Amino acid sequence: MESVRKDTMLKFNPDSLEEVRKELNLEKPGRIDEAIDILDSWVKKQPHFMKKDFSRDYLERILITAKGLVERAKERLDKLCTFKTLMPEFFNVSDDIKKEMEPLQELIHAGHLPQMTPEHYRVFICKLTSENLEAASFFCFYRYMTMLCEYFLQAEYCKGFQIILDYSQINILSFVTKVNPMELRQIITLMTEGYGCRIKGVHVISSSKMVDTLITMLKQVFSAKLADRIHLHKTPETLSEYVPKDMMPSDYGGKEMALLDLNKAWLKEISSKEFLAYMNEMNKASTNESCRQSDKFNEHYIGMPGSFRALSVD
Repeated sequence: MESVRKDTMLKFNPDSLEEVRKELNLEKPGRIDEAIDILDSWVKKQPHFMKKDFSRDYLERILITAKGLVERAKERLDKLCTFKTLMPEFFNVSDDIKKEMEPLQELIHAGHLPQMTPEHYRVFICKLTSENLEAASFFCFYRYMTMLCEYFLQAEYCKGFQIILDYSQINILSFVTKVNPMELRQIITLMTEGYGCRIKGVHVISSSKMVDTLITMLKQVFSAKLADRIHLHKTPETLSEYVPKDMMPSDYGGKEMALLDLNKAWLKEISSKEFLAYMNEMNKASTNESCRQSDKFNEHYIGMPGSFRALSVD
């Protein structure tokens, strides 16, 4: 791509494309086209891929999530397609996703900030206003996160993400007892191993004396590298060390729209007919495991979170 296309929800720094490519050694003329050509040719030769007509822009973003490494990009795309076969419940698209999510609007306020940091990172904020969540509510939110990840693979162009988890208004202990660690680990795996979300930092806001219980749970489901990137903030004020205050929502002292309004805007965007049609199309990018060499499946997927061993591979 010559430039990052304009997006309804996301804004970019003037030099985002150049700086992201430079960090990954993809800035030399012809380098990225060569890498995409190799990746595209490889995709078309995979007998177990159900979809082989990925756009060049999509493949470029896969390459970006793989730090510019073609072999890692192959593995990334293979994992994402495989996860769509192994865990279809995370990808099922409902035409009533907006209606399903509306009850959560008062319990979870979440959204990606439109502006990027000066270092070309995207910021995601998730604030829980109540710990009274049912199991179905958690899973509905996880599917919402999957849809956001799919949105980014056709729109985003950044170096990674700063994640802000605001638990300042809830009973931490009550919340932790309601979380299913396996499902949480699965959605984290989908985001990082499947969609390749490069998480620069996880910032937990809480002054609760029980916050260590939450941090322990997060470290159990995160990779060791990601666990080392958890930062605890007693108040939102110290976030300014990582995210410029001006780009934060108005309820965090910034100039952006309030987090609840941002949440509503994102929900409207991903529940549009256009995006739902795109999501359904991308869900076709699964795998036919009977066409894959079993040793390759065992090498890459046995031991991943979930009941993957139950899959029959001929």
